[in-house]
Amino acid sequence: MKKKQLLFVIESLIAAGGEKSLVTLLSLIDYEKYDVDLQLLAFGGEFEQFVPKEVNILPPHGYYKYLLKQSRGNLRMRLARINYSLRLRIDNPKTHKAKARIYWQCVSSCIEDNSKKYDVAIAYGQSLPTFYVVDKVKANWKLAWINCIYHLDGKERQWQRRFYDAFDSIVMVSNAAFEHFKNVYPDMADKMTTMPDIVNPQLIEQMSEEIAVYPVKPREINILTVARLDKNDKGYDMTLEACKILRDRGLVFHWFSIGRGSYQAEMESYITANGLEDTFILLGTTANPYPYFKNCTLYVQTSRHEGFGLSIAEARILNRPVVTTDFDAVYNQMIPGKN
Repeated sequence: MKKKQLLFVIESLIAAGGEKSLVTLLSLIDYEKYDVDLQLLAFGGEFEQFVPKEVNILPPHGYYKYLLKQSRGNLRMRLARINYSLRLRIDNPKTHKAKARIYWQCVSSCIEDNSKKYDVAIAYGQSLPTFYVVDKVKANWKLAWINCIYHLDGKERQWQRRFYDAFDSIVMVSNAAFEHFKNVYPDMADKMTTMPDIVNPQLIEQMSEEIAVYPVKPREINILTVARLDKNDKGYDMTLEACKILRDRGLVFHWFSIGRGSYQAEMESYITANGLEDTFILLGTTANPYPYFKNCTLYVQTSRHEGFGLSIAEARILNRPVVTTDFDAVYNQMIPGKN
């Protein structure tokens, strides 16, 4: 029987929820039935080491190699880079969506098409993977996977419509994400469906038995939060405020945070200004957070928005009690007063 040809496209494999979900999915595919290509738009992420050996990771496109100075590029690439830099200064985009739009408008003509024809091509994530699959890939079936509450309005809603129009299926990771996106593009509801983020309980249990690089404190209260260091979506301002309140009430505990992001400098300033250096501990990123999950006393999620809440699912798999804010998709997993 001829194998199906699949292509997955993702921005990178840094240590984050969508990237972890994709690596888990790749570990569960039957490679007797499928040939799988993986196109990364940026390389060097922590989760690349977990991609199954059966997956063919495609080489970086030419413009990416030019940016890394692995090639000299050509005049068109140099002009595209200058144009992108100027547009960022002039437009001053405030969101990742706007920045991705400007990037694609400026440099997409410098990114070569994928020459292969696939049975199915999957854009595993919003923005650049979506643009790439529509404009650069030939496939019998194109699928967009959206792992967040995807806010699109005004210019971004209008500009991204042509990309989502081109997909045969759009997969959302929660009912809340589904309803929000349906409100953005009501006419696309018929090709939308819901599938939660993918987890592999056996693998999580196995990885949790490893030794944590920074050991949690035995016989003490250890709180854990795993999320991108972000204020608006992940609510780390509330995390720090809660930590200070508990410390000021005389509780003895350690609060560990795994993640990285643009809010880190402000968090470090807050930690120093309030004397929380020995209480709130920023661990950075790790490819294996599960020993921290396994040994924490309590898992806390302070998000304002989540597409699904993968870290909550992982805490539940390892039987850790969870305290969470009341965000959009939380009721897919949590029932107040019961779990």
